[in-house]
Amino acid sequence: MQITISHGETSKTEAFIVPIAQNSNLDTIFSLLAEKTNLPAELIWNDFKATSREVQTLYFTENNQSKRIYLLGLGESPRSIDVLNAFRSFVFKRKANLPVNLGVSFLYKNAPENPATWVEASVNGLLLGRYDIGLYKTVKKTEDDALDFNIEINIAEEHFVTASNAFKKGEAFAATHAEIFNLVNAPANKKTPQILADWAVKSGAKHGYNVKVFDEKQIHEMGLHALISVNRGSENPPAFIVMEYLPSSGKVHGKIGLVGKGVTFDTGGLSIKPSTNMHYMKSDMGGAAAVFGTLEMAAKLQLPMHIIGVVPTTENSVDAFSTKPGDVIGSYQGKTIEVIDTDAEGRLILADGLTYTVRHYNPDVLIDLATLTGSCIRTLGTYAGGLFSNNDELVDKLNLAGERTGERLWRLPLWDDYRKELKSDVADIKNFSGNPAAGAITAAKFLEDFIEKHPAWAHMDIAGVAVMDSEFSSQKSATGFGIRMLIDYMEGLIDAAKA
Repeated sequence: MQITISHGETSKTEAFIVPIAQNSNLDTIFSLLAEKTNLPAELIWNDFKATSREVQTLYFTENNQSKRIYLLGLGESPRSIDVLNAFRSFVFKRKANLPVNLGVSFLYKNAPENPATWVEASVNGLLLGRYDIGLYKTVKKTEDDALDFNIEINIAEEHFVTASNAFKKGEAFAATHAEIFNLVNAPANKKTPQILADWAVKSGAKHGYNVKVFDEKQIHEMGLHALISVNRGSENPPAFIVMEYLPSSGKVHGKIGLVGKGVTFDTGGLSIKPSTNMHYMKSDMGGAAAVFGTLEMAAKLQLPMHIIGVVPTTENSVDAFSTKPGDVIGSYQGKTIEVIDTDAEGRLILADGLTYTVRHYNPDVLIDLATLTGSCIRTLGTYAGGLFSNNDELVDKLNLAGERTGERLWRLPLWDDYRKELKSDVADIKNFSGNPAAGAITAAKFLEDFIEKHPAWAHMDIAGVAVMDSEFSSQKSATGFGIRMLIDYMEGLIDAAKA
């Protein structure tokens, strides 16, 4: 697929998409479309209500050629994620029979006054509509042969510069999201800790950020004891991935530390999970994927930020060497941990990652992301990630970024009352309360013990939103949650610093 942008419509397009929100000036839009197609505006009104992802096809003749207009509904007050998903759905459902030359028109007063946000989202969606989850199928669908078509974005001349920048950003996001989808959707035997490390090294070399991978021997020498403990039952050695991005030139507007949970498969260890849906545990590195994608996008966009990404990665598997419930282990910080439940392993590797990030980089802001608890899914479902923080200003900024990008967060408490749930008789702290209530909160309280009293820390439990049911796959598949939100958050910091 090739996508270009131009001001004004060209005659080469065989069909074009007109995205329309329910709150748009529909009378004006339908009058212009009626004039274009020689159809009564009332007829268009009767057949098309602009509900989310609704499609209505109109036909007309121009220069003795038969052409089509696809009206694409965006629903009421669409956010950028709604625009993205509408375009992705459109291409996904029709990619086998779309015309070779397709236009997207923002010339019908059908977009915000400055349509850059819609342009970025539409380009991202158009490209992701081609994403094929069948990574390891030996026979590709025949419709794949029909994916080579050209798309032209039609924009008013006064918006051409801002729309062109948004267009490039949408392309960049789509490419990174597709890579992250591949990582998260891949089965565990195709996604060992070493494969994650190799991905990071390759991305860093391509996009210009530094990557250091510590192997099993170095991990032992460094004293990352919690990571070692989780890895004991696996035949695949762990890795500790440290990524660092600095822009090639210019002033930086802050230092952000990101830590992502990289469990490439989670059996639960000796506290083994039920077999039902265990196959989805290949996606237990969704937090790591968000950190990978954010570092890559920051480098692509050359954000004037100093960003550190840390990913402790391992399998949580079972053999005779596995850590046992009741064992006491160490940590990079030095605290001892009583392992009550080996299925509460994500917080163990994050503990080492958080302490390492603070001690070695002392970031202004510290954020971790993890597919951490079923408790968070039971609380928020698949509509938001859980947010825990010791800093109100950070919460406000992350929530705002989440609302703008459609990657929503909901704050849950970090009251010290919950700390007593983690009291251990034999160690400094235990990794699980043993209480089925407030599981997401007590997990966050555990992590808080390992941030070295950092004053601006946020923990995101993305268990319900990193992998979801959708029309794009027959089973749950990757969403790339967190990347767009974190980039938006950092862009907000940059804008505030420049103001």
